Amino acid sequence: MTTAMMMAGPGGPEVLTATEIDLGEPGPGAVRIRHSVIGVNFVDIYFRTGLYPLDAYPAVLGFEGAGTVDAVGPGGAMLKPGDRVAYHGQPMGAYAEARILPAERLVRLPDALPDHVVGGTMLRGLTAHMLLHKVRAVGPGDWILVHAAAGGLGQIVTRWAKRLGAQVIGTVGSEGKRALALEAGADVVLLHGADDWAERARALADGQGVHLAIDGIGGGMLARTFAAVRPFGMVASLGQPAGPIPPVRVETLGSGRPVALMRPSVIAYANDPTLYQRGSVDLIAALQDGLISPIGAEYDLRDVARAHADLEGGRTAGRVILTV
Repeated sequence: MTTAMMMAGPGGPEVLTATEIDLGEPGPGAVRIRHSVIGVNFVDIYFRTGLYPLDAYPAVLGFEGAGTVDAVGPGGAMLKPGDRVAYHGQPMGAYAEARILPAERLVRLPDALPDHVVGGTMLRGLTAHMLLHKVRAVGPGDWILVHAAAGGLGQIVTRWAKRLGAQVIGTVGSEGKRALALEAGADVVLLHGADDWAERARALADGQGVHLAIDGIGGGMLARTFAAVRPFGMVASLGQPAGPIPPVRVETLGSGRPVALMRPSVIAYANDPTLYQRGSVDLIAALQDGLISPIGAEYDLRDVARAHADLEGGRTAGRVILTV
């Protein structure tokens, strides 16, 4: 038997309760792993609240983790018990002491890379890879705008963009978070509560605006972000912790300052075997080369409800992890 934090239906953090489940043995092409670290991400909250509906209940949330293989089914893709691995993507179900996964989802970890470095980094790291390599191939001379630059995603996007030679303008919600964004490498950090942040960002970026703007805030932030982007630049809308995003009229995107709008999905990115493999290899290499993704908060698996409440309430900065 193993403990999983299961939910019987959508609701607040309190719906996540400890339940004993019997995993059984892995079938063909599957592997059972024992978690050491599990990542908590805002997308988990969307599923918990029902914003993103689930097909069936009870359900176990979570899309990423790291740990050790303890059983391998027939055809387990050259993995063996004792191998250290990490993963991101579907099927959901990471909030558990152990789980069974398709072998192709698992990435073997090099000895020099601890579980705590990779666990909770896969989703954000692959999101950063998607944004900086697929949404736009970022390189020297590019200007990037990163909202919520002190958060877990904002920090790793900023750090990776700087490694690619880009100049980064970060925004944060309070003066207290400015230092975190600067420490991550942002060239300038603005308060996104200020009335003139978009105009200031456009002026900083050669007076033309940024090449890529990344909005993981939602609410009314997306509409304001277009003003910070240069003609034929790109806006990536990733999430909406600030609330639903008002409808965007497509015809307004081409008036005066034509820009592109994308709603990229890291789940879809990870579901593509080629992109998942390429992104995972690049991420592991970057982590080995010194890319930092700081831990902002750490909780025991059974305290996942508190982790959700703190993340949802904006009381964390950096990545949020559960330990087993």
